Amino acid sequence: MQVPETFTGWVVFLLQQYGGVLLKGAVVTLLLAITGTLVGCVIGLVVGAIETIPEEEADSAVARILLRAVKKVLYAYVEVFRGTPMIVQAMVVYYGAMSIFNIDMSPLFAGFFVVSINTGAYMAETIRGGIESIDDGQKEAAIAIGMNHFEAMRYIILPQAVRNILPQIGNNLIINIKDTSVLNVISVTELYFASKSAAGVYYKYFEVFFITCCIYFLMTFTASRLLRWWEKRIDGPADYCLVEYDPMVDPCTEYPLTMVKKGGK
Repeated sequence: MQVPETFTGWVVFLLQQYGGVLLKGAVVTLLLAITGTLVGCVIGLVVGAIETIPEEEADSAVARILLRAVKKVLYAYVEVFRGTPMIVQAMVVYYGAMSIFNIDMSPLFAGFFVVSINTGAYMAETIRGGIESIDDGQKEAAIAIGMNHFEAMRYIILPQAVRNILPQIGNNLIINIKDTSVLNVISVTELYFASKSAAGVYYKYFEVFFITCCIYFLMTFTASRLLRWWEKRIDGPADYCLVEYDPMVDPCTEYPLTMVKKGGK
């Protein structure tokens, strides 16, 4: 078999030989990143919401002590997983599960678990900040009309907080697409692992990882564009209609509507 002599020739040759392997690795990378980000957002939402629960004077002493204890545990979780590298967490979880608990988990499951809890720790702080960024007057108004803390969170605070932190959720997804490469240390066959295996056959590391770099960029750029599109969809149309009448007066009468730009008059 004649091997190529130029850089372009090697790139084309390697794509023909190992394109399928790299594609499978990219699919595993996306599955790890997307699933880990979604689960991590749920974990972060729960942790962040609990961290913002106030201590009420009406609560019993037992309830206040229990709430403080839970907050301390969650604080420790956030600090530990934000303060240690994901590559170390993967090694501890994968090998520690067998050594301490005699749990023989698959590398892929360990990868999902590590990405999820790592993302959850970061998202907890993001969501806590998003909740605290909402004006206190809105929560006070919700309580004034009879809502409790959890109802105010569900219907008033969280919908606004989630919209505010949506760019950070997108950032975490893009970071996870790249950071899943560290899971090769526990033999997860993601894109980096597949690339390293392909590069070792012909010792063409530059050519293979040039292809890998392009694949990573394509995935992150596409994710970024989709998230920007989603943000615009949530914001709604640039124009909206103002009703220049009281519909309770004569709902059967047809009235003209005025189209107004957002922020305009």
